[in-house]
Amino acid sequence: MIKNLRQAYNAAFTLEKYNAFLKSVYAAHQHQPIFRISETPVFIPTDLKKKLIQGCDDVVEMLIQRDFKQKTEGSIQEACRVPNEDAHTTFLVVDFGICENENGELIPQLIELQGFPSLYFFQPILSKMYRRHFDFPTNSTPLLNGLDETSYVKLMREVIVGATPPKQVVLLEIEPLKQATLIDFLATEKALGIKILCITKVLKKQKKLYYKDEKGNLIQILKIYNRVIFDELERRKDLKLNFNLTEEVDVEWIGHPNWFFRISKYAMPFLKSELMPETRFLSDYKGQYPNNLNQYVLKPLFSFSGYGVQLNITKSDLDKIMDKENYILQKKVQYKPALAAPNEPVKLEIRMMFVWKKEDAKPILVNNLIRLSKGEMIGVRYNKDKDWVGASSGFFVENGA
Repeated sequence: MIKNLRQAYNAAFTLEKYNAFLKSVYAAHQHQPIFRISETPVFIPTDLKKKLIQGCDDVVEMLIQRDFKQKTEGSIQEACRVPNEDAHTTFLVVDFGICENENGELIPQLIELQGFPSLYFFQPILSKMYRRHFDFPTNSTPLLNGLDETSYVKLMREVIVGATPPKQVVLLEIEPLKQATLIDFLATEKALGIKILCITKVLKKQKKLYYKDEKGNLIQILKIYNRVIFDELERRKDLKLNFNLTEEVDVEWIGHPNWFFRISKYAMPFLKSELMPETRFLSDYKGQYPNNLNQYVLKPLFSFSGYGVQLNITKSDLDKIMDKENYILQKKVQYKPALAAPNEPVKLEIRMMFVWKKEDAKPILVNNLIRLSKGEMIGVRYNKDKDWVGASSGFFVENGA
C-alpha cells in the first residue's frame, strides 16, 4: 500500500517477532481468541484515507436526514422491536473492500453498514502490540479525529458508562464466555469496570432488571451495553430467559437493538455514494433482473456474519424466492490484492468505526479494524491454512504516499 514501508516491514519480519507479538496480545487479558490474527498491520496512505472518509461522510449524510427512520421502519420486524428507541444510533461501523479503479488507483467500495458495536476495545490492544513488536513509522496512528490512547478510552467511557456507577452497567451477550469476541469483552470489562453478563443471568422484577454479584447481592441494571444479536437469539431455543429484549423495562440501552436493523443491508439501497456498488432490493426488479447476474451477489437482509450470502446466482434462483423484499442484489466488486505479503498478495476489508454521543448532531469517527484474506471472500472459512490473513489494524500514515 505504501511501498517503502511495506518492503521494510516484510524484510524485517520474523516468525520469532510474530510469535512474541501473539503472546503479548493473548497475555493482555489471559485469553487466546479463536480467530486468526494476521502477521501484519496495514499502512494506509493519505489518498486512501481521504476516500474512506468520503465514503463515511456519505453514510452519515444519509443517517442525519429527517426521513431516515421513516424509510427504515420496514427493517424492524414487530417480533424484534424493542421499546424506548433513541433518536439515533450509538455505534456505527462501515465496511469497505479495497479495490482498484480504471486508472490503477486504490479505491474503497462500501460493502456493508452496521448500527451495532464492533471490537472497540480489542483494536487498541492489537494496535499497541503491533507497534511494540515491529518497527513503525512515528507519523502513524490507528485512531482518527485527533484521538490518542487516553482520550479514546475516555470517550468510550463517556459514551457507554457516563455518570452511572460502572457496576450498574452491563455488557450483555448470549453465553459471552463462548463467543469468538470474548477478548473484546474482557478488554471492555477491564477498561470500563463494567460487568460481562449472559442474558440468561438477568433477573426481572416488574420493570426493573437485576443481576447477582459475586456475593449474591442483587444489583440493579441501569444501562445495557448491548452485544446480543437477535439472529443468534432466535436460533437459541434452548436458552431459559427471565426477560425478553422486547419487553418494556427501566434501562438505558447503549446501542439500542433497533438500530441493528435500521443501519444494515436494509439501508444500503437508500444510500447515495459513488463509493458504493449498485445495490437494490430484490423486489424492486419486478422479475426483470440484470442480464449479467454472474456479476451480482444476493444477500438476505436479516442475517449476520455472512450467513445466506449467495455468490453464484441464476434467474431461476431469484424466481424461487417468495419474500423478495427481504433480499438485496448487490453488484460484485473485485477486491484488489493490494497488500504485498512474502508469498502471495492479500485482499483487505477496512471497517471504519464511529461512536455517536446522545447530544451530538453527528457521529465521530474513532478507530478502524481490518480483515485480510487470500480467499474468495473475507472470513475464516475462506482462509483456512493460509498465512498473512485474519484480524489486523490499519495505521494511517501522515503524508504517506
